[in-house]
Amino acid sequence: MKLSNAICAAASTATAVLPSCVWAQAPSNAERYGYGPHMMWGGGWYGMIFGPLVMILVLAVIIALAVLLVRWLGGPWPGSAWHQAAPAHTPLDILRERFARGEIDKQEFEERRRVLGE
Repeated sequence: MKLSNAICAAASTATAVLPSCVWAQAPSNAERYGYGPHMMWGGGWYGMIFGPLVMILVLAVIIALAVLLVRWLGGPWPGSAWHQAAPAHTPLDILRERFARGEIDKQEFEERRRVLGE
């Protein structure tokens, strides 16, 4: 029983002392924060412009995706350039309607029909 108590005491002592041994090996503040190519010591300040630029770019992409998603889910708006109905009448149909209303005579109808190629 005494041996197990001795082992437990040694383990707890090692556990308590080990962090202080590791802490003693850490570099001092003078070495850690010495002059060098860090952000605020003149070597990397120009890189700070990329943070806001990337943030603006990411926001623009998110907004564009949201707009495209809303347009895709909502479908085309009436009267928009994306929603154009197919022509209901061909040129020959319009010509026939004008002849039926009496706006043009038979000779003009035949001449224009030949010009249309039908």
